[in-house]
Amino acid sequence: MHHLVFNFKSKDTKKIKNPKNILGGKGANLSEMGRMGLPVPPGFTISTEVCDLFYKNKKKLKPKIINEINRELKNVEKDSGKKFGDLKNPLLLSVRSGARVSMPGMMDTILNLGLNDKTVIALANKTSNMRFAKDSYRRFIQMYANVVMGVESYNFEELIENYKLTKGVLLDTDLDENDWDRLIKDFKNIVREKTKKDFIFLKILMNNY
Repeated sequence: MHHLVFNFKSKDTKKIKNPKNILGGKGANLSEMGRMGLPVPPGFTISTEVCDLFYKNKKKLKPKIINEINRELKNVEKDSGKKFGDLKNPLLLSVRSGARVSMPGMMDTILNLGLNDKTVIALANKTSNMRFAKDSYRRFIQMYANVVMGVESYNFEELIENYKLTKGVLLDTDLDENDWDRLIKDFKNIVREKTKKDFIFLKILMNNY
């Protein structure tokens, strides 16, 4: 099996005849910018071929693909000086879906991949801002639950609005770290209620990694 995961700065992408077909539009552009030496953040693209293989393999990734992803993740750790799941200097990832052709409004994004009940404390210590860290964590839970687990976003938005109403405030910025901490617990309860699963994906991933 040939390479299916490509670092933004990989020279292997020059050998691809139709990069947008393999890397998607955004991945192809990032790859070209990376090879040119432009300041793109550390990262990698999982090729569109992986999607086909995923469905052909009963919605499971083959070990070789997982190994390629882990290899590139280590490269991102090296370039960023952070480590995925670390309890002092955690690496947080932004995951953006892509396609061979432009699909405005259809590309989902998950921010803050890497946060969990422990790494959120590390983020708070790094930024000296517990409110920011807790808010980032609840955003991750909301995005991941929606994009990956199929929980509609309005379930979480209603919780926030009801919480603000109860507290007598109008803006999300009026909520403090204790408020977000309570909402994180409520968000996890929503996930459990809607999916019959606990929000433990990152714990499993980090243990395996």
